[in-house]
Amino acid sequence: MSKTTILIAAAASASAGAAFTALLLGRRTPSNLTPPALTIPDTPSAAIPPLLGTVSGIPGNSFAKKVVEPSGWFAYGAPGPINDLVIRSSFLSVYDRRMRNPAWVAEQITAESLVGGRSDRKNSTFLEDTSVPEKFRAKLKDYFRSGYDRGHMAPAADAKFDQEAMNQTFYLTNVCPQVGEGFNRDYWAHFEDFCRRLTSKYKSVRVITGPLYLPKLSDDGKWRVTYEVIGSPPNIAVPTHFYKIIAGESSQGHAPNSSVAIAAFVLPNAPIDNKTPLAEFAVPVEVIEKASGLDFLSLVPNEKRRSLCREVDCSILVREFPKRPPKSTASK
Repeated sequence: MSKTTILIAAAASASAGAAFTALLLGRRTPSNLTPPALTIPDTPSAAIPPLLGTVSGIPGNSFAKKVVEPSGWFAYGAPGPINDLVIRSSFLSVYDRRMRNPAWVAEQITAESLVGGRSDRKNSTFLEDTSVPEKFRAKLKDYFRSGYDRGHMAPAADAKFDQEAMNQTFYLTNVCPQVGEGFNRDYWAHFEDFCRRLTSKYKSVRVITGPLYLPKLSDDGKWRVTYEVIGSPPNIAVPTHFYKIIAGESSQGHAPNSSVAIAAFVLPNAPIDNKTPLAEFAVPVEVIEKASGLDFLSLVPNEKRRSLCREVDCSILVREFPKRPPKSTASK
């Protein structure tokens, strides 16, 4: 087995997370090892077969006689997919009903929003989000004895300005299963702290965070996406990785003609040595877009994007964080 293959196969470890990122980017990796699951070629429009017939006013190659009406299914209801958009005081999120995890969570951090009032996470409790239909809802019991932390996508510490805003970060629509020791309670927490410290450089820091389910090379040489599922019955997917895309703004709101400092990172959902440089997990935004199927910066042309890590030191500051989790009714 080649060194590259060994690194890919070990992608669950912290050091291999960087190697896996290198693979996604094609760095120092033979082209024949590029994972096909993340290779999305540009398809010429001529290669796309024309629509057959005309459905609901959509032009296509009309037949002289219409035989079937496939769109009649919508008389029973639209199948979806449906993503639940939730707007909170300090963040907004889109919930993925299939994975029972948020697809993305977007927040804004400023120096003012980090000023602590009377808010205290000791007063917060994890909550099921009743705005999501029950059959698609992540539930407290699903995490009970799962072996995973309920990891915030928008951190509670980013909402110190108000207790209710902090409480809202504990909805399960803002939570994914995360490895606890060595990740959620350590490196990931330091990474979140890095985002907050950016407010000393930028007037406004916008962060979008979410889970990824990435392929890895199997022993038979084929790429497969595998992830654990927790819950009772098993229904919440355990992400293999997490991403953050950070935008540093020079003013409170992004002006159309102004530039913005951008950085993007992908971290494995696994223990990471605190000595691992954050730069090892840096990736182009396009890598996250291809892996997630999401489009993050479509209205920001390349010439308006500055490199955040050229303007600040992209590194974590290892600090001690409280290990005691907030009170919960997960066993109920």
